[in-house]
Amino acid sequence: MKYSLIAVLLLVSNLTFADEAAKDEWNETTLKEETIQKIQQAQFTYKKCVVDAMKKPDFAQLESRRATDAIIKVCEPTLAEMRNVYIDAGVPGVIADRHLRKLRIQVTRNLLQELMYVEAAKKAGQP
Repeated sequence: MKYSLIAVLLLVSNLTFADEAAKDEWNETTLKEETIQKIQQAQFTYKKCVVDAMKKPDFAQLESRRATDAIIKVCEPTLAEMRNVYIDAGVPGVIADRHLRKLRIQVTRNLLQELMYVEAAKKAGQP
């Protein structure tokens, strides 16, 4: 069989990519129970930070989108602490960042929705 140089290079590059992808694979069952509890505690702390910041009168005066952005920025250091828990447990950074991004998006959506409801209620004349 004759292989062209391009076919051989493509095969080698695909194998190299597969090896690199295998390095980033991670089995979620490798987390210890105490690590899971630390992550859950960090999630709780992050969500509590968001709720506490939402109650501050400074943010109540802002438009809902600006208030959401400001609140998320205030609570961002809490996510950094959660990332450290992941990294200390041996979770690849890519996986940790993906989970933190997902959490941030979910919390941001819920927060924005809640602030929009409050803003609409104020405009409707409800307390």
